[in-house]
Amino acid sequence: MLNDAQIPIVYHDEKRDTRGKLRVLSLFSGCGGMDLGFEGSFIANRKSFPENSKYIEHIINKDWLMLKKTKFKTVFANDILNEAQVAWTTYMSRFGYGEELYHNISIVDLVKMQQEGADIFPKDVDVVTGGFPCQDFSVAGKRKGFDSDKDDYGKKRDSDEPSEATRGKLYFWMKQVVDIVKPKIFVAENVKGLVNLGDVKDIIQKDFASADGNGYIVLPPKVLHAGNYGVPETRERVIFIGIRKNALCQEALVALESPSVPPDYDPYPKPTHAATIADNSLLPIVTTADVLSGLKEPEETIDASQQIFSKAKFLQTGQGQTEIKLDNLGPTIRSEHHGNIEFRRLSLEHGGKHYAELDAGLRERRLTPRECALIQTFPPDYRFVMKKASGRGFRLSSSGAYKIIGNAVPPVLAYNIAMRLQEVWDRYFSTNK
Repeated sequence: MLNDAQIPIVYHDEKRDTRGKLRVLSLFSGCGGMDLGFEGSFIANRKSFPENSKYIEHIINKDWLMLKKTKFKTVFANDILNEAQVAWTTYMSRFGYGEELYHNISIVDLVKMQQEGADIFPKDVDVVTGGFPCQDFSVAGKRKGFDSDKDDYGKKRDSDEPSEATRGKLYFWMKQVVDIVKPKIFVAENVKGLVNLGDVKDIIQKDFASADGNGYIVLPPKVLHAGNYGVPETRERVIFIGIRKNALCQEALVALESPSVPPDYDPYPKPTHAATIADNSLLPIVTTADVLSGLKEPEETIDASQQIFSKAKFLQTGQGQTEIKLDNLGPTIRSEHHGNIEFRRLSLEHGGKHYAELDAGLRERRLTPRECALIQTFPPDYRFVMKKASGRGFRLSSSGAYKIIGNAVPPVLAYNIAMRLQEVWDRYFSTNK
């Protein structure tokens, strides 16, 4: 377990009172960025939240704090990546969750098994969340969108025939889960690039609204910049939020169906930091230096997630050939690692500007999985690289770690979304049906 002096460790009481909790079904869960945000009770950087924030459980030290537990409880998680399952189950066990909660199988197969009579999905689900695969909508990818040539397991398809099970249409299977479990709210997440692909955004919004016989209000999706919510990263994601009509009280139904949703009923969180917004009332951005301060170099640490990094050589062009700025937001952390992961520092020969570090003899290297995870706002006690155990080989390699970290929703951004939904919950459903 991690015990470098700079890395706080928090042990949780697994015997939690779960009465009155709002039940969350998580799809495309990955290593748990969205899920951790909806759970709360994790370590975050102090600069990610106002000093007087009502979200703070307690202060750990000058750099870190513990966030309050939310009213949400994960009852189901799912992803096709083995690496994601290992990371998720290892960390989330502190909340008392066993491995049986995580279903390492395609959402397409899960839905088909449910339709054939198997009892797959839990009952009485309040919220469905899902960051459906984004590679086919990403600016950094080939932007195939609905015409993806990958199947629901991310593999090259054998046929060119149209299929609803392509990676570009997996949101539709999330919509079918909504049909089945009928949550009061669902939250779907994808890359900003989706909104620039013709009418893709409108098609997805309309399809989601059709769930349960046109039973949902799907508000116009918003692009949230993570830097505006205390995340030290240039990361933009489009968020779809749907609310079940027949669960809403009449006043909330009128408010949410109005052309302009009143602020008191708006489910999207308000920005807290001034990354892309000129507003003196907001906090200054959280920088990479804020979250990386005090980390030991790979050769000095006992943290397996900090000990190793991509050895891909510096190239003159392409993604990942720049060093991070310590006084600014970090780059968007991507899931590929062979040369796409930015440098923690470059040499003078390659244009490095962290002169004090270079003068101190620190070498050119790319970001470690731990550094990528901290920029993504995963807590510093989250294990990403797990070495040999009982002769079984690597449980989670650095390659796998880079992949799942880059795919994740920043937990601090997800926490802001979850807490906003928690705030409006009673206003929406004060007379639940």
